[in-house]
Amino acid sequence: MIAKEGRIILIPLFLITFPIGIYAHAVASIPLTIMYGLLGFFFLFCLNFFRDPKRVPPMGENLIISPADGKVVKVTEINDPEVGETAKLVSIFLNVFNVHANRVPLDGIVTKVEKKPGKFLAAFDHKASDENEQVITVLEHISGKYKIKQIAGLIARRILCYAQPGAKMHKGGRLGFIRFGSRTDLIMPAQVDVQVAVGQKVTGGETVIGKIS
Repeated sequence: MIAKEGRIILIPLFLITFPIGIYAHAVASIPLTIMYGLLGFFFLFCLNFFRDPKRVPPMGENLIISPADGKVVKVTEINDPEVGETAKLVSIFLNVFNVHANRVPLDGIVTKVEKKPGKFLAAFDHKASDENEQVITVLEHISGKYKIKQIAGLIARRILCYAQPGAKMHKGGRLGFIRFGSRTDLIMPAQVDVQVAVGQKVTGGETVIGKIS
């Protein structure tokens, strides 16, 4: 399944690439054939990038699932003004080959959605969590507040977030999409037991990130 966010790129790219390929073959033009090959490669890359597989979240009210596909690059405790002291931070780096749809980690009411302008450092740089352009969504759950940060990267310059203040969101549902390499941070209350470690690969909507004690 292809993500709807990719249509704005895939459809025009196909409409340009296909006619060039036909014309290049008809006139036997080497430059046009090379152009067709490059455009075709980029089209296939985008098809892979914008894939959006169906995910089935694990059952259990106390289970918090990964908001993104990728590799865990940081697990630590922080003091967050909204989530609280000794909050648990899990940072996930998404390379260009990962699925880039972001998913809701648990059921909750959206209390805040904030777009924060900033830099475009490489997403694997830990400074990106604070300094890069990002969209911050805060969810209210019976166990406390949870913060999801969709963070732009060196190449990613477009963050889509579908959360709206006051809306109820469900575990595994669509939160948004980040185009090309990026980072997603999940900040959880102190009573959450983190279930992942640095270096571990996670699957958005399926991998259990934490358990509510």
